[in-house]
Amino acid sequence: MNTIGVLTSGGDAPGMNAVIRAVVRTALARGKKVMGIRKGYSGLLSGDIFEMDSRSVSDAIQRGGTILQTARCKEFMTEEGQKRGAEMCQVFGIDGLVVIGGDGSFKGAERLAHQGINTIGIPGTIDLDIACTDYTIGFDTAVNTAMEAIDKIRDTSTSHERCSIVEVMGRHAGYIALWCGIVNGAEEVFLPEVENITQDDLIRRILENKKKGKKHNLIIMAEGVGGTNELAEKIQRITGIETRPTILGHLQRGGSPSALDRYHASMMGAAAVDLLCEGKSNRVVAFKNGEYMDFDINEALAMEKSIPPRAREVERLLESR
Repeated sequence: MNTIGVLTSGGDAPGMNAVIRAVVRTALARGKKVMGIRKGYSGLLSGDIFEMDSRSVSDAIQRGGTILQTARCKEFMTEEGQKRGAEMCQVFGIDGLVVIGGDGSFKGAERLAHQGINTIGIPGTIDLDIACTDYTIGFDTAVNTAMEAIDKIRDTSTSHERCSIVEVMGRHAGYIALWCGIVNGAEEVFLPEVENITQDDLIRRILENKKKGKKHNLIIMAEGVGGTNELAEKIQRITGIETRPTILGHLQRGGSPSALDRYHASMMGAAAVDLLCEGKSNRVVAFKNGEYMDFDINEALAMEKSIPPRAREVERLLESR
């Protein structure tokens, strides 16, 4: 293992730069050469690759986004694209590759491993939806960003006695919505993984809250559920209560990463280099039960993750308060 490549793929997440920094500096400390790959698998196929040194990652740990940039690449989903990617690694002398991203990025890493390139995946996604790990880089920052925004929305909602529906990110996973529902004290949370209450049940609950003297209602919606604007229109039309939809969107992907994200990112980045130096391949770095460990990528992708029953129970208790 003489040269290690690093790329970020899929959606960006706060803390990705901290991973890149850890990979670069750990590899250099071990006497390895490091090649940065811009724009994910797309940049790999186009040869957008450059040598990185310690200065390449100076002042990167506190920056949001990814200094290597990211992109989605349909061509890399094909067998021909994967072979070209492996050949490009050989052209630049890359013996091992660290892939920072989500499950889609890991599938690409797994295909490269089959082409003879040692690969290690690091879970970088704000959705917390990688089943093999208790933590994914970017989640803590994203959920705190959403929490702070919702607190501000709640202030003005209370002042005007409105109902607010806030849509947070999470196409297939509702962890940001679940956490915000609990920490922001929402009246209802809609998640893509579970059967949610009907809109009519929600409207009845809002009217009951009004009779009790409640001055506002806060509803958190994961984007994967959909219908945020339509639900707001229906609530206002039927109840007469002013209802405002707010879609937080990509606000949640930006910003300086939290201490937790920086710490896990640094530890996982260093662990990925260690695995490559040990000759390991086709692995995912994970944080499980308080320890850093690694799983086979295929095993990791086959695992399923669901909303913890206790978290859902707590959410229901808070809603019925």
